[in-house]
Amino acid sequence: EESLQMWDLNKRLEAYLARVKFLEEENEVLRAEIQSAKGSPAGDSWRAKYEEELRALRDALDHAFREKCTAELARDNLYEEVQQVKSRCQKEQAAREEAKKLLSLSRKELEEERRAQIWLKERAVQLEKEVEALLEVHEEEKAGLDQEIASFSQSLESFRCAPVAFQPVEVEDYSKRLSEIWKGAVETYKTEVSQLESSLCQAKENLWKAAEDNQQSQLQLQHLEKDLAGLKARKEMLEESLARQWQEQRGEAEKFQLAMEALEQEKQTLRVQIAQVLEDRQQLMHLKMSLSLEVATYRTLLEAESTRLQMPAG
Repeated sequence: EESLQMWDLNKRLEAYLARVKFLEEENEVLRAEIQSAKGSPAGDSWRAKYEEELRALRDALDHAFREKCTAELARDNLYEEVQQVKSRCQKEQAAREEAKKLLSLSRKELEEERRAQIWLKERAVQLEKEVEALLEVHEEEKAGLDQEIASFSQSLESFRCAPVAFQPVEVEDYSKRLSEIWKGAVETYKTEVSQLESSLCQAKENLWKAAEDNQQSQLQLQHLEKDLAGLKARKEMLEESLARQWQEQRGEAEKFQLAMEALEQEKQTLRVQIAQVLEDRQQLMHLKMSLSLEVATYRTLLEAESTRLQMPAG
């Protein structure tokens, strides 16, 4: 039983020693590789490459941040331009409303002037009719006066034939009264004719002023219609420009959003890669430490086993 136990122990020791030898050889190889990696320019190039990649990633991140700031500034500028266009549209809308109000007022004034012109025309026709009536009345009065004068002349002739019946004082008084009546009628007729002529002139002047005002109103209305057409065209142009700017801004915003998402994904990918590199490096460090501890343990065990084997011989 002791010989079997010793044989088993020898087999286990041989396996253990072979494993220790293999691990020591592997450790030496790894140590040589580490030393060569430290001393050779390949390690420096790997580290420089890693630092260069890290620097490139930082530059890309800074560039993406600058592009983001530029995009935000462009967005703010576009927003300010849109606000300015909106204010211009509001001003144009207010000007158009003011032009509409002026146009409605001008139309009202034009209608009033047309009514005044019609009234003046009717008044002129009425005055002409009144003048014709007054002329007829004047002709009738003149014919009546002519008849009275003729009858008065006949009566004077009869008076001349029979001078005894009337006295000359009464005839003179009657002739004076008749002449005064005639003068008064003539003066009244002249006054009425002058008044009619002045009223007719005033009516013609008012009619001419109304026609002139109507013409000016029509010209002003034409100008206002032209201004309104220009404002409508300008409004359509501004609306088209605003729509085009909105489309461009939306397209640029979508492009910036896609670029930001791509940069964010690239940033996350770079973070994952950096974390993976750091984790791999940490695992290599842990593996190195575990290998060092295992080698030290095997050495201690070998020394203890050699000491134990040497003690009986001593």
